[in-house]
Amino acid sequence: MRPALGSDVDALFAELLRAGEQEPRLRAALAGSSLDAPSMISLLRRAVPVRFLEIVAATPPYGDDARVLAAVVLNPRVPRPLALRLVSSLFWRDLADVAAGPHVAGAVRVRAEGVLKERLPELRVGEKVTLGKIATPAVLAGLLADPEAKVIRACLQNPRLREEDLVTVVRQDAAPRALLEAVPESWRWRDSYAMRLALVLQPRTPLAIALAQISSLLPADLARVAEAPGLAPLVQIAAQRVAGREPS
Repeated sequence: MRPALGSDVDALFAELLRAGEQEPRLRAALAGSSLDAPSMISLLRRAVPVRFLEIVAATPPYGDDARVLAAVVLNPRVPRPLALRLVSSLFWRDLADVAAGPHVAGAVRVRAEGVLKERLPELRVGEKVTLGKIATPAVLAGLLADPEAKVIRACLQNPRLREEDLVTVVRQDAAPRALLEAVPESWRWRDSYAMRLALVLQPRTPLAIALAQISSLLPADLARVAEAPGLAPLVQIAAQRVAGREPS
């Protein structure tokens, strides 16, 4: 298949518009074209007929190319059943785009997030770092449990990461040390009161980090820390002293 020109894409698009939803004409237009995969992806970003999306997804070589299938799923006109069927065939990067797509149906986004979460263990560290910067909250929860510090730091930069979600992960019994160390170093999260309190109340937080947060806590939370089970005695004593109450 020879590389297609922009004029080829325009010509096929015009032919598709003339064909409308007439399947024989759409199939004939596709068969008579010479678009390569990148050009087909460019075409699929336009408002092509719905039936054409179904035809492309089932026609080799386009239907065998995960990049083209991603363009089908991301087309605002794609039927939801078709998009749901194609999601599992996509690459991780395209799954992330689908999960975050503002024009993608909710059920399709949820399916993309589910597939992506299932594939997290298969991804290389570099891929997880890239994903951490763009992932949606549902996927971030899994990435924040990763033991690699580089992955954690990437997640903490993600503008989609919400304070309440991060607090939830920090509070988990299995919160990774890399996360507990990275949060107080993050320019975005180090001044968050909720994060400071969550770090102090997390028994797995390194002692030096927990102690460094004590002086910023409110009296009611200092009392909570002093009585919380499972915390290091030094953390509880520090909370008592900052609150003005010497340990008995």
